[in-house]
Amino acid sequence: MIPPCLTVVFCALAAGFAAGVHGAVGIGFPMVATPLLAMVLDVKTAVLVLVLPTVLINTINILKGGNWKNSIAPYWPLALYGIAGSFLGTQALVTAPAEFFRPLLACILILYLNAERLGVGFSWIPAHPKMATAFFGTAAGLLGGTVNVMLPALVILSLEIKMDKTAMIQVFNLCFLTGKLTQAAVLLTTGHFTAKILQTSLVLALVCPLIMILAMGFRNRIRGKTHRKWMRRLLALMSGVLLIQTLMG
Repeated sequence: MIPPCLTVVFCALAAGFAAGVHGAVGIGFPMVATPLLAMVLDVKTAVLVLVLPTVLINTINILKGGNWKNSIAPYWPLALYGIAGSFLGTQALVTAPAEFFRPLLACILILYLNAERLGVGFSWIPAHPKMATAFFGTAAGLLGGTVNVMLPALVILSLEIKMDKTAMIQVFNLCFLTGKLTQAAVLLTTGHFTAKILQTSLVLALVCPLIMILAMGFRNRIRGKTHRKWMRRLLALMSGVLLIQTLMG
C-alpha cells in the first residue's frame, strides 16, 4: 500500500507532467493524467480530482487559440453531442463498480493508439458529415464521461474529414470543456465531490494551468513525429500497467 503522502506527491507530479504535455502540443491533459493517476487511485477518484484543472486548462487553450470563426464555428455541433454523451457516461461512472473502469481505460488507450488504422475503414464519414458528427460526438462524450478520454472518437473523425491542426486543437478543447462541465454538474448533484477530493482538485487547478502556460512556449518547437512517437510509447506503457494491475486484482 502506498502511503497517502506519496500518493499526493505522485498525483501532483503526474498531473503537472500531463499539463506540460498539453501546453506543448495543445491536447492531452486528461488522456495522460487519468491513466497515470489511475495507477495509484481508482479511476473514479482520478476523474474526480481532474475535473477542475481540466476545465481551466481547456478554457485557457480556447481563449488563447482565437480564430473561432474558422476553427470552432464549423464544428460546434460536435461539442453539443458531446454534452449528451458526457451526461450518460457520467451517470455510468457514478453507478458502475469502480473496478470496471481500469480495464476499460486501458482498452480506450489501445483504441486511441490504433485510431489512425481504424479510421481508414470509416469511408462513410465524409459522405454523411451530420450523421458522423452525431455519432462520434456522442461517443466522445460517453468516453469522456466514463474514463475521461475523449480523443479516440475525435481523432478518427478529424482524420476522415481532414480537419486542420489549428481547428483540431480548438475543437478538441471545446469538446473537453463542455463535456467536463457536464460531468462536473452531474457529480455535484450526486454528491461525489467530497471535501478531500475537492481540496486535491483545487490544488491541481492552481498548479497545472501554470505549468501548461509555461510549456506553451514549446508548442511550435517540437517536431510532430517526435511527439507522436514518444506519446504513443507512453500511452502503450500506461495501458500495459493498467491491464497488469487489473489482472493482479
